[in-house]
Amino acid sequence: MLLDRERKNIVEYGNRMLSEKLTSGTSGNISIYDPETGYMAISPSGIPYPDTAPEDVVIMDLQGTVVDGIRKPSSEYMLHSVFYKNRKDIRAVVHAHSMYCTTLACIGQPLKAVHYAIADAGAAALPIARYETFGTPELAGAVEEVLDGHIKGMLLANHGMLAAGTDIKEAFSLAMTMEWCAELQWRCMCAGKPNVLTDEQMAEAIKRYQSYGQTTGNTARSVKGYF
Repeated sequence: MLLDRERKNIVEYGNRMLSEKLTSGTSGNISIYDPETGYMAISPSGIPYPDTAPEDVVIMDLQGTVVDGIRKPSSEYMLHSVFYKNRKDIRAVVHAHSMYCTTLACIGQPLKAVHYAIADAGAAALPIARYETFGTPELAGAVEEVLDGHIKGMLLANHGMLAAGTDIKEAFSLAMTMEWCAELQWRCMCAGKPNVLTDEQMAEAIKRYQSYGQTTGNTARSVKGYF
């Protein structure tokens, strides 16, 4: 089976996305990109995560052609391919309709530096891609408009969130961090005016994140959570 490991990881992390309450029902989707073949494995459309088997995961090229699989791919495959086409460092993408990220996206509030943990996404604030109908080239275009060379996450207006990483573990960890930060921001907004960290404070936090976690030799092996 083509990209067997990637298919199994998508099944595993799809169930984790559900158990961690990052999404509900069949909403949300996950992809993993293999640069050697130029293919991405992506979750199928409309199949509940507990019922998804590795053979249900679809293999596609970045132009949208299915190269292996018997199922219909997620309607949001274009969102995922935008990351892989524009960012050579990205190997996995998690798209979820998590409650607090989606709440902020629905009121037009970008994810701000209310807590330094947002540095996990490589930026002091995460943008909101403008609203477009789900599963369309227009939505993929809206994502591409705000995707730059370093951020790994964003909100989708009136829709949900996107988190990316160098592997599926990093992408999923970022999705969790984004949702935690979004809940914190929402609670602060309910209690009063959030105290947002300055760009200078966040620049220092982002710098320190580059050497955060366990190290082997000269290479940092991050074990990031929320802080």
